[in-house]
Amino acid sequence: MPPIQRHRIRLPDVDFSRKLESDVYFMLDDADGGSRRIRFHDYDAIYAVPGLYEQIFYERLKCDSPRFLAQRLEEVLAAAGDDLNRQRVFDFGAGNGMMGEALAHHGVSRLVGLDISAAAESALHRDRPGLYDAYYAADITGDDPSLREALRRWHFTCLTTVAALGYHDIPAAAFREAFNLVGDGGWIAFNIKETFLGESDDSGFAVFIKRLIAGEFLQLYHLERYRHRISIEGNPLYYCAVIGRKLAPLVA
Repeated sequence: MPPIQRHRIRLPDVDFSRKLESDVYFMLDDADGGSRRIRFHDYDAIYAVPGLYEQIFYERLKCDSPRFLAQRLEEVLAAAGDDLNRQRVFDFGAGNGMMGEALAHHGVSRLVGLDISAAAESALHRDRPGLYDAYYAADITGDDPSLREALRRWHFTCLTTVAALGYHDIPAAAFREAFNLVGDGGWIAFNIKETFLGESDDSGFAVFIKRLIAGEFLQLYHLERYRHRISIEGNPLYYCAVIGRKLAPLVA
């Protein structure tokens, strides 16, 4: 990875705890004295600035999900008599490669990434060249038979998705397509904000996730609540790590 650039980031003195996740932002000061507001979910703007994604989410806000999920995945596979370094992994919603880097640390047989954002692909090739065996900047739900065929040829045995489910980053239909690219008996590992698993959340995505882990499509091996990162206010944000084995294709 190229030398990390340092940026002047200011977190606003605003209580976002009762606001939508999409409303949260930070300020980035420019060298010429100007500044601009960037929303947390404006990934294209963040990826365009080398090192900014890592500095805001991993350094300032202590995001630990890629390391945590990769570690748990290795442990779960070992307990089941399997091995992470034998897996052909599809890293879905791969972004600029943070999860891919964590997986590569443990070792995998093949590592393929996909993200809908062309800016993510550019950031990956800029910051982590050669990390993936292949990387696709594409909409997995689009009408592109050549993409589907290219992905099928990898014969994935494992799917990972980190910090991308539930906030319109990856809709249920897209996750379903990715899930179904893994062979039956393959491993599925993702994280989800804990509120999506709560009884009070009956939103469409929450219902989708609860249906997924109920047992018809996924044999649940591991479910753990953990600190994903801290908020701007310094409060812990808890997610759930979900690891299981695919039983059958997901249907709409």
